[in-house]
Amino acid sequence: MIITVTLNTAIDKTLEVPNFRIGRRHRSVAQTTMPGGKGVNVARAIKRLGRPVIATGFAGGATGTRIVEALTAESVLTDFVRIGEESRTNTAVLDPTTGEHTEINERGPAVTEREMELFRDKLLYLAQGAQLCVFAGSLPREVDADVYAGLIRELRKLGVTTVVDTDGDPLRQAVRAEADVVSPNVREAEELVGHEFVDDDDRTLAVSAIVSLGAREAIMTVPDGCFAQVASGGGPQLHRVRVAQQEPRASVGSGDAFLAGYVAARYSGESPVDCLRFGVACGAESTQHFGAGVIDPHAAERLREAVVAEPLALPAEVS
Repeated sequence: MIITVTLNTAIDKTLEVPNFRIGRRHRSVAQTTMPGGKGVNVARAIKRLGRPVIATGFAGGATGTRIVEALTAESVLTDFVRIGEESRTNTAVLDPTTGEHTEINERGPAVTEREMELFRDKLLYLAQGAQLCVFAGSLPREVDADVYAGLIRELRKLGVTTVVDTDGDPLRQAVRAEADVVSPNVREAEELVGHEFVDDDDRTLAVSAIVSLGAREAIMTVPDGCFAQVASGGGPQLHRVRVAQQEPRASVGSGDAFLAGYVAARYSGESPVDCLRFGVACGAESTQHFGAGVIDPHAAERLREAVVAEPLALPAEVS
């Protein structure tokens, strides 16, 4: 079983608005409303890929009820802790004429210490039957930045592989807690290592630096694939994995689809490189769909054949 943890769940509304301009009145030509939060998006994609997954986290108020009911309608198993405050609603505007999207994300509810303790107990119970656990997304109010780190240490005792996709201090502390895999995007990785990246040498150094900070493996997503340092029987390996960029309908949630593909392949016991290749294929395929975590598994499998994985070495001056 794969667990996804979304502490700041949401209802995500996406509006498709041609020629969107700030300060003007518009009418959308298409819209979708679906349960969201990064972990929820990952769970949706993993389910579509045919792997067993259960989504957990916090759900509050009428919005929380909508989230659970909508996931149930998608045949995604759920076991959320109900909280007193209302779960958030996020709004995104996609301009199909430019490909640009604008997001307005609510901060989310406050969570009490008692609610957090209930969640911890639930997660440790679920983890007894799990092989992997994905922690993804932002934290709601009143939740300490070290929450992922503490849960990673607890799950390690149970032999559960932990995968983290977040940013800022929660990511930094998850790395120090020696998460098995961390998967930041470029901006998040730059913040973590403390400087901007100029070229591919910098990006290669970055994933190695993230591992040196504590993570066991690091995958940095980029628009056409990823840079990664992964573990194998022969020791750590660096890879650049890429695919020709697709003409996107929407790029929102492509990172979540990448992570779902990677985790699904890892659950199935594929090699580290094949896990990366399938993750890149799923991320690229998801850009053809309107809605985060929506992928066609057959199309993703076909696209995997076009994904190229290149071994890397650290630049000479630091190798």
